[in-house]
Amino acid sequence: MVEAAIAPVRRIAPDSIRLERLLDAPVETVWRYLTEAELRRQWFMGGTDAKPGSTFELIVDHDNLSEDDVPYPESYAAARGKVYVDKVIRFEPPHLLETSFAGGSNGTVTYELKPQGDRTRLVLTHSGILSPSGAQDFGSGWNSHLTVLEEKLAGRPVKDFWALHAQSREAVARVLA
Repeated sequence: MVEAAIAPVRRIAPDSIRLERLLDAPVETVWRYLTEAELRRQWFMGGTDAKPGSTFELIVDHDNLSEDDVPYPESYAAARGKVYVDKVIRFEPPHLLETSFAGGSNGTVTYELKPQGDRTRLVLTHSGILSPSGAQDFGSGWNSHLTVLEEKLAGRPVKDFWALHAQSREAVARVLA
């Protein structure tokens, strides 16, 4: 089981959080995992490809995030299959992607990719969070999904995404409390 990082997220403003990861892949590979739906669905949500000046779909389907067959927790089951249509705001391959989030109802997400040797530093900033669940829920969600991406790129499977997500919620609650 992958352990969620202890302090994986920082609040940088009342409505904004930032997460960073050092990933075992070159920038071009990480860029593809952000923009190509088939690769993105392996760590976050599939849908359609993100392209410059376009909208794209994100489909909530976390069945493919765990190596084992793990059922959705009851609290998340209603979201399964939900489709969000988001807008590409900035598209600067392979270093910067900014999109709306949750159909534009919860701000924007900016992904910055910086090469570090043959690895990539990913800086994710989620700004304009309006949801009543706030930074806590988005922080734990992003932490969980970025951990899946990190493991995927390192060639390691995640056995149980939902157990990882529960660990992430606890870790992020301690940091953002």
